[in-house]
This record gives sequence, C-alpha cells and structure tokens, in this order.
Amino acid sequence: MGLFDKLFGKKEQIDTPEQATSNPPHKEEWDFYFSNVDDVLGSFYIDLGLIHIAPVSDKPNLVWISLQMNVPREDGLSSSEEFETLKAIEDRLQEFILAKHNAIYAGRLTTDGRRDFYFYMGDTTLYDKTISESMVAFPAYSFDFGIKEDKQWEQYFNFMYPNPKQFQSIQNRRVIDNLEEHGDPLTKARHVEHWLYFKTEADRTLFLTKIEHLNFNVVSKDETTSFGEYPYKLQISRVDHVDHNSVDEYALELWELAQECNGEYDGWETSVENE
Repeated sequence: MGLFDKLFGKKEQIDTPEQATSNPPHKEEWDFYFSNVDDVLGSFYIDLGLIHIAPVSDKPNLVWISLQMNVPREDGLSSSEEFETLKAIEDRLQEFILAKHNAIYAGRLTTDGRRDFYFYMGDTTLYDKTISESMVAFPAYSFDFGIKEDKQWEQYFNFMYPNPKQFQSIQNRRVIDNLEEHGDPLTKARHVEHWLYFKTEADRTLFLTKIEHLNFNVVSKDETTSFGEYPYKLQISRVDHVDHNSVDEYALELWELAQECNGEYDGWETSVENE
C-alpha cells in the first residue's frame, strides 16, 4: 500500500505585470522544458520567478551570447560529454556580466547545436569586452553575441517563458520528481485524481460529456468560492501510470478539454507506491 501524499501539479495564473521601477529581489525558480524552435527541438532553462518582477525598468536592454557547442547530440541538444565545460562557461559568463553590468540572467536556450544565453541590463558600456574577457578561458569555443532594446522584456515573456500547456508539463514533472524523492519507482499503475474548475454548471456538464469515452470516475461535483470566477468544481479519478510521458498524455488532454469548456485544469495527485 502507498502513502497518500497529496502531491499537486498546480497551474499558475500568469498575467504580464506592471513595469517594475527597480531591480527588486525575487525568489529564483529555475526549471527547464522542451519546445519546438523554428521546427527544431529546443530546451529552455529559465528563471520562472522573474515573471513576478519583470519587466524591470532599469534593465531595458537584452544581451545574448550564442555559443556553438563542440560535441552536441544528434538531436542538437547538449551531450553529457560536454556538460561540465558548458556549465563552466555559463558560470563564468554570469560572474563577469552580472558583476560588471548589474545584469539579470534570464536563462538559456539549447537547440540546433548551439546554446544561447540571455541577460537583461541597463549599462551596456563595453559589454562586448566583458563577454570577450569571460570567454578567453575557453579558446576552443566559437561564439557570437548581440544586443537590442527590449523595455517590455518581450523576449522573456513571448519567447522564453512557457505557454500554459508547457507550464502544465513542468508541473507534471515536479509532481513526478516528488514521487521519486519519496522512493516511488513509478512502475505501478495507481489511482490518479484530477481537479478542474468551470465558470458555469453547463460548462462542467459539457466537459463530462467530452470525457465519457475516457473512462474516468466522478469523485465529486460541488461549488466553491476558492477559485474565483470558476466556482463549479469537479474531481475525477482513473487508474493510470505516472511516468512523465503517461502523465503528460492524459493530463494535457484534460487540460485541453477543460479549455474548450471554459474551464481550468488545476492539477493531479496520487499516492506514493514504493512496494
């Protein structure tokens, strides 16, 4: 038997905030996700926590460094063979650029055999010299760099930050990581419960019609004031596997169907099965 741990994959409500007037402290929230970038597989590693302070008014300039990897995988992503060197390059770029330009490191993109690093800064005086100095320690690597004005941090919001569906996949992985941390090998199918909220009772009924063929069991239907304009709550359950591919398949399907019915998918929970 497993311990019922109530491990959630919540969807965060994101709105573009008002422009910040300074560089306030924020809680860093680094995570990664895969995406399609110009029809090529890409991997973003991004500080999701910047969403709470961006755009920062005294950091209107976007600087990027595009590094050509020497030993990429066949799919264009980074290899384990090159991991330590790439990490050292990233650390050194941060050390130099943050110290000399009071910059904010927003994240990186790995795709098509290259790794692109993104920084926001105010003072860009001799930024090119700073980058060149930081890369002196890595003469075997070729790189390019550039700068553009981006007062509203559109690169962060519209290119780097995950869309709602991608964000749900990140949340799915976080729950799965939590299961593994509790000793769950993820091999056993078990009851997985899902929570959804709808604007009207008719929306909830329509959703139930759409999932009839998926063999979910209705655990509860009630009303609540805890989810704003989505008062009609639905809890459903089904026996499923909880590896990442399986979870993404059914959780993202529920997410999409909820969107079609003016609803919000609020995540899933399950038991830890370590026997």
